Amino acid sequence: MKHVLALDQGTTSSRAIVFGDDGAPRAQAQREFRQIFPQPGWVEHDPVEIWDSQLACAREALAKSGLHARELSAIGITNQRETIVVWDRASGEPLHNAIVWQDRRTADYCARLKAAGHEAMVRAKTGLLLDPYFSATKLAWLLDNVVGLRARAERGEVACGTIDSWLAWKLSGGRLHITDPSNASRTLLYDIHRNCWDEELLALFKVPAGVLPEVRPSSHLHGNIEASVLGTPVVLAGIAGDQQAALFGQACHAPGMAKNTYGTGCFMLLNTGAEAVRSKMGLLTTRTANVGGAPPGYALEGSVFIGGAVVQWLRDGLGIVSHASAVEALAASVPDSGGVFVVPAFAGLGAPHWDAFARGSMMGLTRGSTKAHIARAALEAIAFQSAELLLAMQQDSGDAVRELRVDGGAAANTLLMQFQADLLGIPVVRPAVLETTALGAAYLAGLATGVWASTEEIARQWRVERRFEPAMSRDEAAARLSGWTRAVNRSKGWAEPQPG
Repeated sequence: MKHVLALDQGTTSSRAIVFGDDGAPRAQAQREFRQIFPQPGWVEHDPVEIWDSQLACAREALAKSGLHARELSAIGITNQRETIVVWDRASGEPLHNAIVWQDRRTADYCARLKAAGHEAMVRAKTGLLLDPYFSATKLAWLLDNVVGLRARAERGEVACGTIDSWLAWKLSGGRLHITDPSNASRTLLYDIHRNCWDEELLALFKVPAGVLPEVRPSSHLHGNIEASVLGTPVVLAGIAGDQQAALFGQACHAPGMAKNTYGTGCFMLLNTGAEAVRSKMGLLTTRTANVGGAPPGYALEGSVFIGGAVVQWLRDGLGIVSHASAVEALAASVPDSGGVFVVPAFAGLGAPHWDAFARGSMMGLTRGSTKAHIARAALEAIAFQSAELLLAMQQDSGDAVRELRVDGGAAANTLLMQFQADLLGIPVVRPAVLETTALGAAYLAGLATGVWASTEEIARQWRVERRFEPAMSRDEAAARLSGWTRAVNRSKGWAEPQPG
């Protein structure tokens, strides 16, 4: 049997999973790392902690598998997207904490760019909106606020990139400064139609071209990692942003297929094939992971900033539960939310609203409301936000989605998955392997090294663990969604833009 090691670098933890050529996980390891909040709305990570945790997971997973690194066919990387790192080219040391995709410090900057009329051009080239979510305004902030960084960048002394680039650099001892289209297309600096860094966008955000990584195919023989990492050189052959990796791991290779990942946030992608559909519903147009010389592929994407993270808030912020796994039982102890709605707009609202100034709220509380009602409303909020995305996708594409494939940690929550199917009115399908993000990275790496021969072979390995059929009447589902819409509208525009 051949094996591939997937490095899955997420927002709250790093993981590593060894997969066999049957697509089944053999061993895995996971480590959380610090979430740094310097100011309200700011979110940072220590890049050294990210690297150390990812390296430790890789070594631990390999040890648990009983394999030696020389028995690995390849390594694949998948990563939290949009999070940006800057580092010294000579020493490889980071020059600031990574600014995380959830960070909202550039909301006012985005508002000024919109007011100046730049969003139409940005959207036409990138498929994205002017929002703090994406990398370019974060990188611009670093260049303008880290003393001496802009001058050093212009002298060619600085490298930058999303987390995949940082890991590839560290794995290769500084030989590989690379990314792939799925990550590049999330930066606001990459033209998804011409498939290159765009000079007009670089000028708009005042980013020197020399700091950016080379864009290579997602499935590609990028080069060997340093022998010191795992004990022997292993080829790095797969790179993809986490959501595009999950789309690939779910075998959603054909247009019209959709998946939703329930992680820290929720991210729904609808494969649109060779067509870059421009959304009229507040969705994003993004590049999918690509294999070798295959033509570019595209997807519509909806992003929910706070998905499973609302459960962490129940645990850490409110102390309603001691463990995240206890939320389902608490929520199931009541028949419904008792009219309570939780809108977890802690980092603003993503698609389809795109309100950087929205803030979290709880509506419909009465004296009879309990922590169980709040827990249920928090879980239901994940499904409500995801339902908004699918409805928008169907309007944009003009096609009815026949089923929704789901993955990520919160997809294990049966109560949540059934409520999701009830709201949508279509089956929600949970696969046997929930770690489809890591699996997608493994598949991309294995395709480049001959572990799998084709995407058709990969599709044949996909297996269903459970299929959730809708049981709620469409009238009741519509009434529930109407209540959610009222609650969301009361959460919008809460934080005031700052002048200047």
